Amino acid sequence: MFDLSYTGLEKGCLAGQVALVTGATSNVGRGYAQSLAWAGAKVAIVGRNAVRGEAAAAEINADEGEGAAAFFAADVSSPEDIARLKNEVLERFGRVDILINNAMDLSLNGPILGASVEELDRSYAISARAVLMTVNAFVPDMVERGMGTVIYSTTQFNYMPPMIGGSIYTAGKAAATSATMSLANELKGTGVNVFCLAPGGVGVINSESVDDPEAVANAIKMPGFPGLIPTDAAGAALVYCILRGKEIHGSGLITNNVLKRMKYPFPCPETLRSDLMESVDGMKLTMFFCYMGPGFPEG
Repeated sequence: MFDLSYTGLEKGCLAGQVALVTGATSNVGRGYAQSLAWAGAKVAIVGRNAVRGEAAAAEINADEGEGAAAFFAADVSSPEDIARLKNEVLERFGRVDILINNAMDLSLNGPILGASVEELDRSYAISARAVLMTVNAFVPDMVERGMGTVIYSTTQFNYMPPMIGGSIYTAGKAAATSATMSLANELKGTGVNVFCLAPGGVGVINSESVDDPEAVANAIKMPGFPGLIPTDAAGAALVYCILRGKEIHGSGLITNNVLKRMKYPFPCPETLRSDLMESVDGMKLTMFFCYMGPGFPEG
């Protein structure tokens, strides 16, 4: 049974709230959904894969009680799907208090050089355009009520490190991060909290995708390696941040630093890097896109 009590979070701490998570049928999105439900929120699981989505909702309902979660099929890049999603979610839950934009297509993982325009368009459609549409669908009601939380689950804050690749993937994420930070600036003082959370290194080892999963698991435990953060840990960090939304409005946070702030009993604390910034706030986060290297040499 899913349980986050050992993280120091209080079960039911988000009781009475309704959360919508895009890309919530697997990996970190599913971890977000499970954690929110454990914390007491009703959860709208949004994704394209009905089999995985219904399974995720069924698992949550088995743990937290019938009606804790429901799956809604939608392609977040489609205006028609977002309009339908809004109607279906409001009919089921009445409102949305927590909006988490997390959806992205991991197959868009190629370099800029040689990429097609169609791949770049798809990356922007799933990330940037989806953020614009979901925000306009659900946030005006939050502003009218004077309460709410909007989160973008991003990838780094400016670019994908070369050893990981994924330039096309990150281009869409970067655009959505910028849009989210602009929204944070627009919503100051409204009671709606907006921030970005970068779940770097979050995931599970897919034994079918690697030749020696045990060797990969052992490498991840080595000191100096960024580590692979389990999806429930990412969800715990998310809940922790939501509870402190007013304090971190307009910020970008990295999951492993949130875990350190929580004093979360991570399985391998030695793998949590200490060289990453804890958070970047205000316009600094958006301006990260302007930092393109050291500039002119001195002298």
